[in-house]
Amino acid sequence: MSSIDRSQSVGGTRTYEVRTYGCQMNVHDSERLAGLLEDAGYVRAPEGADAADVVVFNTCAVRENADNKLYGNLGHLAPKKAARPGMQIAVGGCLAQKDRDTIVKKAPWVDVVFGTHNIGKLPVLLERARVQEEAQVEIAESLEAFPSTLPTRRESAYAAWVSISVGCNNTCTFCIVPALRGKEKDRRPGDILAEIETLVAEGVSEITLLGQNVNAYGSDIGDREAFSKLLRACGKIEGLERVRFTSPHPRDFTDDVIAAMAETPNVMPQLHMPLQSGSDTVLKAMRRSYRQERYLGIIEKVRAAIPHAAISTDIIVGFPGETDEDFEQTLHVVREARFAQAFTFQYSKRPGTPAAEMDGQIPKKVVQERYERLVALQEEISWEENKKQVGRTLELMVAEGEGRKDDTTHRLSGRAPDSRLVHFTKPDQEVRPGDVVTVEITYAAPHHLLAEGPVLDVRRTRAGDAWEKRTAGKEGKAAQPAGVLLGLPKIGVPEPLPVAASGCGCD
Repeated sequence: MSSIDRSQSVGGTRTYEVRTYGCQMNVHDSERLAGLLEDAGYVRAPEGADAADVVVFNTCAVRENADNKLYGNLGHLAPKKAARPGMQIAVGGCLAQKDRDTIVKKAPWVDVVFGTHNIGKLPVLLERARVQEEAQVEIAESLEAFPSTLPTRRESAYAAWVSISVGCNNTCTFCIVPALRGKEKDRRPGDILAEIETLVAEGVSEITLLGQNVNAYGSDIGDREAFSKLLRACGKIEGLERVRFTSPHPRDFTDDVIAAMAETPNVMPQLHMPLQSGSDTVLKAMRRSYRQERYLGIIEKVRAAIPHAAISTDIIVGFPGETDEDFEQTLHVVREARFAQAFTFQYSKRPGTPAAEMDGQIPKKVVQERYERLVALQEEISWEENKKQVGRTLELMVAEGEGRKDDTTHRLSGRAPDSRLVHFTKPDQEVRPGDVVTVEITYAAPHHLLAEGPVLDVRRTRAGDAWEKRTAGKEGKAAQPAGVLLGLPKIGVPEPLPVAASGCGCD
C-alpha cells in the first residue's frame, strides 16, 4: 500500500464513501450498501477525507441532468484514482440500471457497475474487480433479494426507513422508474412488522414506510386493504411513537386508509400526495389515473378526518402540450388544496419515456415563467398556513442536524407531529436527538416555525438513549448525515423549493 493509501485508511482497514442521489428509496438503498460494505470489513471514511478507498455512487435517472452530474463527478475522481493505486469506484442505482455498459465506456476508470436489483452483490463485485483487474458490470433484470434482508447502516439512531414494497405497476408517460425498478413486489406483512419491532427494540421511535407507490401495497399479495391494515398494526407496536409513509398515489388513496390514519394515534397528521398537474387534459397525457375533482376530494376527506394534517405535494411544470389554461388549472388546485409545502419540477425529457417523443414540447422560457409563478404562489400559501400554527403548543421530536444555524442562534430544532420544522430555544437541561420537548409556537416563516419562549417540558426517551449510545466516544458529535436527498421530502417537511429540483417523479 502506498503512503497516500495509508493516509486515507483507518487503522489499515479500507474505507468507503457512498454518495446518494434521488428519492428516499435511494437513500434507503444506500443504508443497505453501507451495511454491506461494513459487513465485508470496510469502515466509513472520516468526514472531510479527500477520497475513500472505495467510492460508491448510488444514482438517480429521473432528471435530465442526472447523466451530466454523474460523469462530472466521475471525472473529478479520475486523477485521484490515478494517484492512488487500489482505489475503486462503483456506480449503482437507477442510472446504472439504464446505462449499463455505457458508464464504463464513458468512464473506463470505473471498477464496478451494478443495478437496482442486485445491490447485495457490491462487495463481491469489488473483490472480483480487484482480483481480475478489470471492470465488473452486472445488471440483474429482476429483484434478487428484498433490500430489507440485507445488512444496514442506518443514518439515524431514532428514525428509520422501512421498505414495504419495491417497483411500480404504473405507466406514467414522464417516468422511467418502472423500467428500472421493475413491477411492484410486496413484502409479507409479518416481515415488515418484525423489522419494525426490531428497530423499536434498538431505540427507534419513528419509522417511515417506503414504497414507490406506498399505498398500492397489497396489490401483489391480493389484499386491497392491506395498507390500512398495516397502519393499524403499526399502532399496536409498543414504543413506536411516530409512523409516516411516502409516497402514496391518489389512485390508491381509499377511505379505509384515511380512517386508519385518523384512528391510529401514532400515525402522524402528515400526507405527501403527488399532484403532478391540476389539468385533467395533462393528467390524461401523463397517464395519471385520477382527475382534479378526485384529487381535491381526497384532500377534503383527509382534512375532515384530520383537521391539523399538513399536506405536501409534487408538481411538474411544462409537461408537453401544457397550455396556459392547463397551467391555470394547476394554480387553481394549489389555491384550493393549500399545501403546506410543494416540490415543483420543471419537466425534464428522459429518453425512453413516451413523453420524450410527444409533440408540444414547451420552450424553456415559458416553463421558467410558469415555474416562478407557481413557486411564488406556493411560498405565499406556505407562509399563511404556517402563521396558523402561531400560539399552538406542540410536541417536537428533537432532530439531528436539521437546523443549519442552530450553533449561532443557540437553538435546537425538531419536528412537529405534522412534520413541520421548528427551531426552539435551547433549554438549560440536556436535550438529545430523539427526545421530545413541548413548546409554544411564537413565529412563522414559509419553511419553518420558531418557539422563542422557554421549553415547557422535556421528555427523555429511549430514542435519545439510543442516540447517546451511538455517539458515545464521538464527543457528542452527530453521526454523518445521509447523502444528498433531492426531490421527495425527507422524514419531515421538504426543504425550501430549489430553483431546479431533482428527484423521483414516479409517484
